[in-house]
Amino acid sequence: MHYRIAWQKINEMETRLGKMLAFWRIFVLGTAVFMLAACGSNESQVLRLATTTSTEDSGLLQAILPDFEAQFNVRVDVVAVGTGQAIALGEAGDADVILVHARSREDAFVADGHGTARADVMYNDFIIVGPADDPAGILGMELASEALTAIAGVEATFASRGDDSGTHSKERALWEAAGLPRDPEGGWYKSLGQGMGDTLRFANESGAYTMTDRGTFLSQQENLPNLAIMVGGNSIDENADLSLYNPYGVIPVNPNKGNVNNGLADDFVAWLTSIAVQSVIAEYGIDTFGQPLFYPDSQVWRDR
Repeated sequence: MHYRIAWQKINEMETRLGKMLAFWRIFVLGTAVFMLAACGSNESQVLRLATTTSTEDSGLLQAILPDFEAQFNVRVDVVAVGTGQAIALGEAGDADVILVHARSREDAFVADGHGTARADVMYNDFIIVGPADDPAGILGMELASEALTAIAGVEATFASRGDDSGTHSKERALWEAAGLPRDPEGGWYKSLGQGMGDTLRFANESGAYTMTDRGTFLSQQENLPNLAIMVGGNSIDENADLSLYNPYGVIPVNPNKGNVNNGLADDFVAWLTSIAVQSVIAEYGIDTFGQPLFYPDSQVWRDR
């Protein structure tokens, strides 16, 4: 009799324990599901930005993008390539927004339906740099076309990006303005297929001339001891060649491309062209180089 009572109590206890364990299993599982759902709802979006090497090599993107990521709870995936490649990524729908510097190609990108609209962002200028011994004797020349004529005349080594970038496009136009082939032939002309930073390093190591945007050159100048500015002066105010003006534009990719986050791209354009971010661009580089690496030029900045 006592055994039956004892076994009944044990069974009752096991039943209660089983119910409690079942309750806690359900509670723990439900909590985990809730937490996963909460995490999923807070997961950041991704903005795919295709841009030029100059915006990255100069350090500008590292200076401004964390603010956008924090404000909009997003991650910006940057692909820094030549303008031609950035435009191709936009055309293929492999970017949400492009930030580039080849105005005629930007306008064509929008006109052909690949982008929704172009907005001015900023500008700087191009310069020609070269070895201190200046074998072509171009130091102080005002016009880039005049300097290129002299370089070709003595067949001094010239390093071209050769990568279909905005800088490469400008260089080719300047060769034509000088009455020379846009892709010169000869061992003196080195078409590298590289970004601006790598091209500058090659020129520094090989004693070559090259054309660069001023911002990238200034940001890397301490690592380029063998290069000096030959054409363009020490600041944009000293640059007498108006053809060396270098504007940048931002364009959201057409959402008809498919997997394009057009809403986030529009947010990025509004943020990038805002007074707050334009003010950061205006100051970027002054402390280190005594001049900005880029000059803000959005519509709202001009209208302020």
